[in-house]
Amino acid sequence: MIEKRIDELIEILNKANYEYHVLDSPTITDQEYDSYLRELITLEEEHPDLKRPNSPTVRVGGEVIKEFNKVTHEIPMLSLSNVFNEDEIRLFDERVKKEVPHPKYVCELKIDGLSVSLIYENGKLVRAATRGDGVTGEDITHNVKTIKSVPLKIKEDIDIEVRGEIYMSKYSFNKINEERLSKGQEPLANPRNAAAGSVRQLDSKIAAKRNLDCFIYHLPDASRYGIKTHMEALNYMKSLGFVVSDNNRRVENIDELLEFIDYWTTNRDSLPYEIDGIVIKVDDLADQRKLGYTVRTPRWATAYKFPASLVFTHLKDIIFTVGRTGQVTPNALLDPVIVMGSKVSRATLHNEENILKKDIRIGDVVSIIKAGDVIPEVTSVNKERRTGKEVVFKMIENCPICHTKLVKDDASYYCVNPLCDRKKIEGLIHFVSRHAMNIEGFGQRIIEDFYNMGYIKDVVDFYHLDKYKKELMELEGFGSKSINNLLTSIENSKNNSLERLLFGLGIRHVGSKMAKTLAKTYKNLDNLMNASFDELVKINDVGDVIARSVVDYFSDQDNLEMIDKLKSLNINMSYLDNSKNSEILRGKTFVVTGTLNGYTRDEIKEEIESRGGIVTNSVSSKTDVLVVGENPGSKYDKAKALNITIWDIDKLKESLGD
Repeated sequence: MIEKRIDELIEILNKANYEYHVLDSPTITDQEYDSYLRELITLEEEHPDLKRPNSPTVRVGGEVIKEFNKVTHEIPMLSLSNVFNEDEIRLFDERVKKEVPHPKYVCELKIDGLSVSLIYENGKLVRAATRGDGVTGEDITHNVKTIKSVPLKIKEDIDIEVRGEIYMSKYSFNKINEERLSKGQEPLANPRNAAAGSVRQLDSKIAAKRNLDCFIYHLPDASRYGIKTHMEALNYMKSLGFVVSDNNRRVENIDELLEFIDYWTTNRDSLPYEIDGIVIKVDDLADQRKLGYTVRTPRWATAYKFPASLVFTHLKDIIFTVGRTGQVTPNALLDPVIVMGSKVSRATLHNEENILKKDIRIGDVVSIIKAGDVIPEVTSVNKERRTGKEVVFKMIENCPICHTKLVKDDASYYCVNPLCDRKKIEGLIHFVSRHAMNIEGFGQRIIEDFYNMGYIKDVVDFYHLDKYKKELMELEGFGSKSINNLLTSIENSKNNSLERLLFGLGIRHVGSKMAKTLAKTYKNLDNLMNASFDELVKINDVGDVIARSVVDYFSDQDNLEMIDKLKSLNINMSYLDNSKNSEILRGKTFVVTGTLNGYTRDEIKEEIESRGGIVTNSVSSKTDVLVVGENPGSKYDKAKALNITIWDIDKLKESLGD
């Protein structure tokens, strides 16, 4: 099975390389290519005996087209490894630091174009070549000489090779497409393909009309010119007359590197050319030599790829999950893919109606986005890539867990069995979640285990878990400290404000925002329980559906008995007004830096912004507060220099009222 998958990946990637590098007509996206390549690299590392001599992992690009002379690169033109999120960038930094304790990096914009090698003899351009397969490229000298930003003679009469990227500006690309459309011709697909196609024209007059440009970014064997760092090499090439980007930056540490990435992620549309990421290189050439190379990439450099908001992948299967309300949701099982910087292998399909409307089938190539940048969702199907083997979707009739006949309500199907194990487990997971009772230490697996062991069957049982302390001590992974932390978190949850309890109860159609609205309006649970339908619908944002759901929930005798038990356990049933805490943060500008144990930066940002604060990435004179964790880096030094207020996590929690 593994051997077959390796052969499939090699076939896919070799075909993609040929289409991209030779035909300039790719049929899969860069994101799909990266995903397949990463999968192949992983499989070959795990099964080195299955590595093929024709594997794309030992090649770098495509084949040489026959119309051009072949050129052998004296120093191979390797590609770069890719990283897709902050965690992977930090892992790259950690790997570098194992060999180089205090590395400095140079960050460069990753121009979306075509790599080129330029050879000068006695200061004159004698040859230009594509990267090709990294060892052998194509001679494109006659076309490169038409590019005005490539000097035909440099300022010193020396022999030198430099490398860079040929690209087409947005202006030139749009102008060419306007002309093509006016003549009834098909527009060019994108600036990268347009640039690549232009330098492969046999007639250099065509290339000359395309107004191509070229940035130079690499000097092979720079030490022969007395150069010690990559930044020195960039400055030296600029002094010779080459166009070197003004946006390159040398950074002192990982925080400055991430600031550079954050800035260009937000501002890349302001550039006159397309970029698809940031290239990160160790600056010191001696450090580069120490780090060395893999077969296909340097260990001293990597390329951060901007997160794709919409990507394509294969839908392998459709499975069904049961939620806490009993709603049965179809979900897509996908070939793993990077979406907005994180790996996605499952995505929601919402309901039967959505699947049939979009004609989504098992085996399709589908587009994925993150709805609200959080939940992966299948948005459309690429029907042109269907093979005829796709399987038409059919909705199931019975609950996949308890096999009870499903009931349709509006566009969704529900399991109406109150004893369905999956519904109960999902309700327990929801109860302890961050926006509900926020009981730390309960992952999905732990709750499933405790449920199956009989320790927790309903939400009340969380507050009796101390009865099983001895049994818990015997479970793998549970020491006295972790158990005490778990029990302490359970005990602390008794003091939560009413809205957390309301949301945690899982009342249908009542989300966290609506729970807060109801808590603020009725002040305590008894008042809400006695509210009539007519009273509820008078509240802003409470419609008939929500009002009926609330009344029905508090009319159920089982629910009332559970609430009485929670009351007897001294769980708070009143709304706690934290508006005073909001005043501390409202209108202030915050920057967060360093590692904040127990919290992600997104969580901290959400808490600050929910209280009227503003969170930015860079420290400036407009910053009011810097929140620091471990290893805060240069932002801490800059904040001190600007006399900005500095908080640790405990001070922030105090100000949040947490």
